[in-house]
Parts: sequence; C-alpha cells; structure tokens
Amino acid sequence: MTGWTWEYEGYEPADQRLRESLCTLGNGYFATRGALPECSADDIHYPGTYVAGCYNRLTSKVSGRQVENEDMVNLPNWLPLRFRLRDGQWLTPETAPLLEHRMTLLLDCGVLERRTRFDLGGGRVLAVRQQRIAHMGDPHLGALRTEFTAEGFSGELEVEALLDGGVTNSGVARYRDLDGHHLIHVHAGTVTPETVWLRCRTRTSDIRVGMASRLTSDAPVTVRNKNPRTTQHTLLDLTDGHTRTVDKTIALHTSRDPAISDPLHAAVDRVGRAGTFEELLASHRTAWAQLWRRAALDVAGEPGRILRLHLFHVLQTLSPHTADLDVGVPARGLHGEAYRGHVFWDELFVLPFLNLHFPEVSRALLRYRHRRLERACVSAQAAGRKGAMFPWQSGSDGREETQTLHLNPRSGRWLPDHSRLQFHVGSAIAYNVWQYCEASGDMEFLHTKGAETLLQIARFWADAAVWDDTLRRHRIKGVVGPDEYHEAYPDASEPGLDDNAYTNVTAAWVLMRARELIDALPEPRRRELSERTGLDRGELERWEDVSRTLYVPFHDGVISQFDGYGALDELPWAKYRERYGDIRRLDRILEAEGDTVNRYQASKQADVLMLGYLYSPAELRGLFDRLGVRLDDEIWHRTVDYYLHRTSHGSTLSGLVHGWVLARARRAEAWEFVQEALQGDIADVQGGTTAEGIHLGAMAGTLDLVQRGLTGLETRDGALWLDPVPLPELSSYGFALRYQGNWGVRVHLERGELDIAVPSSDQTPIEIRLPGRTVVVQPGETRRLVLPD
Repeated sequence: MTGWTWEYEGYEPADQRLRESLCTLGNGYFATRGALPECSADDIHYPGTYVAGCYNRLTSKVSGRQVENEDMVNLPNWLPLRFRLRDGQWLTPETAPLLEHRMTLLLDCGVLERRTRFDLGGGRVLAVRQQRIAHMGDPHLGALRTEFTAEGFSGELEVEALLDGGVTNSGVARYRDLDGHHLIHVHAGTVTPETVWLRCRTRTSDIRVGMASRLTSDAPVTVRNKNPRTTQHTLLDLTDGHTRTVDKTIALHTSRDPAISDPLHAAVDRVGRAGTFEELLASHRTAWAQLWRRAALDVAGEPGRILRLHLFHVLQTLSPHTADLDVGVPARGLHGEAYRGHVFWDELFVLPFLNLHFPEVSRALLRYRHRRLERACVSAQAAGRKGAMFPWQSGSDGREETQTLHLNPRSGRWLPDHSRLQFHVGSAIAYNVWQYCEASGDMEFLHTKGAETLLQIARFWADAAVWDDTLRRHRIKGVVGPDEYHEAYPDASEPGLDDNAYTNVTAAWVLMRARELIDALPEPRRRELSERTGLDRGELERWEDVSRTLYVPFHDGVISQFDGYGALDELPWAKYRERYGDIRRLDRILEAEGDTVNRYQASKQADVLMLGYLYSPAELRGLFDRLGVRLDDEIWHRTVDYYLHRTSHGSTLSGLVHGWVLARARRAEAWEFVQEALQGDIADVQGGTTAEGIHLGAMAGTLDLVQRGLTGLETRDGALWLDPVPLPELSSYGFALRYQGNWGVRVHLERGELDIAVPSSDQTPIEIRLPGRTVVVQPGETRRLVLPD
C-alpha cells in the first residue's frame, strides 16, 4: 500500500474473493469484480459484472415454502481471456506454478494492473501484464489490455476471448438454495471477426442487455458462436524477449438506458466508435483526475491511504454518471451479490458526504425514493396506516424486498426475518432530504419533491403514534430499531418492540421539520400541496402535538434502547468471548445454542447512540428539551458508557458510529473504533462478508467522519457551522467541498489552526460560524482561524 496504490503480492486462493471485491472497477453505471480474466467462477474466483438498478425477481422453493427474491443481476461476463501454449493446458494460477504474481489497483486513475510470471518448465517463463478499466468518461465502455512476453523460449500462444452469457447469481454461498438463473434468450453473433456481440434479457423484469466486444491483435482473429457465449481466437507467434499485445474493448447497454433505441445496436455502435486502448486510457485518466479534484481528501499516513481507497470505491458506485439513473444506494456497492444488491438505510451514511461534493448525485438518489413514494403510501395503506411506509429493503419498484426467511449458517436453520419492521428507514430518508437541501441550497427540490416526501413520512409517524393515558405520552409500538438483534420481547407471540428511543426521537424530528417546512412554503405551493394531499391545519396541529409528546424510555439513569430493555437479562460476555472468540454475530451463536438475543441486554450495533451520530450535541439536547425530557452531558455520557459495554459490533457501521460519538463524549477511546471502521473491509473484520461486496455505508461514513465528524461541520441556516474536536491520531486533515454554488472550498485543520479558502467566483460570501464567533469569507479569500484549546 502506497499513497495512491493498493497492492496484493503473491497468490492466495483463500483470499481471492476478498481481493476481487476490493479490486472491483466501476464508473457508477456498471462495475466488474477484480477476478483474473483466465479464471471461471468457482469456489476461489467470482467474476461478476453488475449494472446499477438492473434487478430481476424469481421464486424459489426453500424449506417447503415458495420464497420470492429480487436480485441485482450478474450480467454476461466480459472479462474472459485465456491463454496457453499451442495444444497445452490453459494457464491459470491453479494449473501452472507462479514465479511472480502481483495485483495493483491504481487509485489515482482507476486502473487495475496485473503482473504474473508463469513457470512453464525447462527454463521457460510466460510473463503476463494486464491493464483493465471501467471507463469513467464513457460509462458504457470497459477495456482490457494484455501483454505477453516469452522468457527463455519462442513458440505459439493461443489466446481466447469470450463474452459469456452462461452466468448465474451464485456469489453468496447462503443464497445458493435460491434460483439464480436470471438471464434468458442468450444469443451471440458476429459483426466482423474482430467484433462480436451477445444479447439476452432478464427472466421476469424483461430488461434487455446488449454487449459488444472488439478484439485487437496483430494476428488474425477467428470467431466461434455457440450460445450462450461467443469466442474469439487468435494465435500469437512469441519470440524470446519480445512482447505481443491483445486489446479487448467492450460496450454494455441495457433497455433501461436513455437515448437509445435498442441496447444491442447501441453497444455495437459504441464499441465500433471507441478509440484505441491508449486513447481510452487517456480520457479515463482525465475523468478520474476531475473526480479527485472535486472530492479531494488530504489525510496523512495509513488512515489517509485507507480513506483514499474508501473514496475510490464510493466514486465507483456513485459517480456523476449516477445522476442520470433511477437508482438508490446499494448497501454493498456494485461489488458483489450480498444483500442481493438491495437499498437499505445506508444512504444515511453516504449522502452527507456526497452532498458537499456531488449534490447532483444526492439529488438523483433522493429522486429514486421520491419516485417510489406512491408505492410507500400504498404499503402504508395496506398496513392500515396513513402516509408513506418505505421498505427496509428496496429494489426496482419500491416494494418491500426484505426476505421473510433468513439462514443461520451456524445452525443451518431458516428463521423468520422481522427486519421489515425497521420503519426508521423513513426518518433516514427525511433526514437526507433535509441535509441535502441545507448543503446545496436546492429550494426547488425542497419545495416540491422534498416537501411531498417529508409530508408523507411525517403523516405515517403521526398516525403510528398512539396516546397512553397512563404515561400522558404518545407511543410507537411494534417496531425494530437499528440494533436488529432484538425483534421481539422474550417469549412474545408477535414480533416488534415498543418505543425504540432512536425511532421515537427521529420521528419527533421528522414531524418538527415537516411542520416547519409546510409553514415556510410559498403560499401558492403550500396550497397546491394541501390540495393534492388533503393536508389541513388539524393534521399539522397533531404533528406539533406528537412531536412534543413522544415517549423516550429511561432506566437506571440512561436512555433505554426500547421500553423494557433494562429488564432483560445481562449476558455473560466474558464466557461467550472465551468460548467463541469473535462474537460479532451473537444472534447466530445464541440461536445455534437454542437461545435468543431477545432475552439479553446485548445489541448488534449502535442504536441509541445513533442519535449522537445524526445530531450535534446542541441539536440533540434541543430535541429532548422539545420532548420535555432532560438530557445533559452527564446523562449522555452515562448512556454512551452503558451501551459501549453491551454492543457486539456485528455491523461495520457500529465502529464508525461509536468512533464518531466517542470523539466528543470520551475522546481517549475514540481512535480504537475509528481504526475498526477504517479496517472494516480491508481486514474483512466481519469474517468473509467483504468477499461478497464492500460495505458502502461504512466506507462513506469514514470519509464523513473527517468531513463532518471531526470538524463538527453542519450546514444550517444558510451558514457553515464548525466546531472541531481534537483527535490526536487525526490532528491534521483537509478537504475540498462544494457549498451552495461555491466550488472547491478548501478546509484545512492543523495544530489548532483552521484555514478556509474560497475560490474566486461571482457567488455570495460564505458565512462561517464557530463557537462564540462568526466569520465571513469572500470569494477569492483565505482566512486562518485560531481555535481555542
């Protein structure tokens, strides 16, 4: 690992899938895992290619039940390029000894470079160098250059390049009982010997896919088409010490793309017009250089290198090309098939970073939710509720995609899945709408699609709240909080918990913000919205009432995760750590023992403490004051300590949230959790999950930790608010951001001094608010501010 490279030395079969995930190349439209082109899908390798938003739904028989699942589809594999000495065996790391093997990810330019030297025996060596790109300038193009060099021999080398439509979704072992055959009607054809094509469609969503490939070699190319693949063949004359080059350029389109008539025609046309590999590489490098300028992040040492890798993968999943698509935030990126490519609440950890660099991408991701607002209202109505009930897992059309069963690999049992009761996803969407509009100044979105979304989410919470005469409070019952381990009370016949603190406080925030927004709308727009939705003053008054009276349970002087949490048994943590070592997935361990986490004060991940992640200390105190509940520093610090000792960190998001909260509540321990967040995917701390796809929310969250967490940066009331917290291990950092039309605003903090530089433009000055003072920075001006100790 260097500042701008990520490198793997040697060949380790057990690590290949992890490396393939972390070496994935993408451009926001499609991504391809970093598998070796000569290797097929097996227990070691998995060469998947995925297009953002390309889903298909299938029904499988599992444990005697019909189970329906929608998956992000593994599309035809464009990578295959295999080689062998004439009439010899095809060369792979499994079939020939390796004298050298290195995979290098060049982060600055989005290139995956591979170098391998195969020992052919008798002093003969074949050196292979490959460069691969998923073009960041033209999102429909990919390219692979392969250079072959003979060392100690001369002879003929056979090279075969394929487009393979015979692929399935089989990248996650625990899903293999489910039907993964998503592609049908696979046909192959030839334009010229150098250019071939493949077309197919998905089985139920009927998305048509067109792929075309151009093979460039200085030797003749022949073609063999046999569905479901097409094969190009060339024979290279190798001479000792000389290099021969083969270039493979592909174009990929689907019927979801705008401005095309037919995906196959578009792919063939595009690959025919594509430049040489050198030309493609040059324009690809330019596109990446522009991205890095807009999202510049300057952090020294190993943390900086890891953050750069995280930013690289965020940009490959959600690039400016995403702004043209109808897609959400896939929790595992476009890097694998975990979670079936579904959209959860992870946008809560992703959009705050994007808002200040690529607001057009944030807007597109929020439009994905708004387009599915009607479906969320239908779902709420079906559940007997008003407003919008967004799904915990979303895919193509916004219906609930959460499975009804999930497999515990430890016990081998399929168990009911109640995670669909995490209705707090609606609050996450509302929070992101508000944050995006504050950062971008996009009042048009706030007054139209944003207002409609907030209104319907607020309407849901107001309807879900029930009055309790004994408590003299409103309550929200039958939910599951972010913890996820607790789905029901011990021995209860029905799932769901009452008064999850995170759910109730965020619902109160949504109701407050929605009421403020409706009142602030221009009168003509407020009238339109009221006429369309049937909103009246009586409903607004209920929002006000509920937002001030939602119940927040406490026990032993700390905020209760949910009503009754303090009455649960204490878990013998030391015993379980001694017995199992890694107890992150405590739910699976206990279920395999015939027990359940529902009986214990044990959480998967930050739940109550998420409140300290979303809201600044001042805003959180204000929310509790509004609810008529005291929350001072002593209570909050006691709450942090309480859950710190009762959390197993079974999610990569947990270390991030704990690090963020502890940076302000108990600084000495913050770095341990920040390190865990940084190491989450590169060290695969979840024990094999990264091989199935990176954790996009955790990666983006670490970037936002530097951008907002350590700086205390907030965008509200037309100003940038900063309240930096000194963290010795990250005492020097800087970044560029885009704030309400000001591009390239530079923020740098080092040794108690904060530099803010606003580039020259015709924009208005930026108001900077720090504790106890306000500073105005004009375009073209740089200000240095000395921070208090």
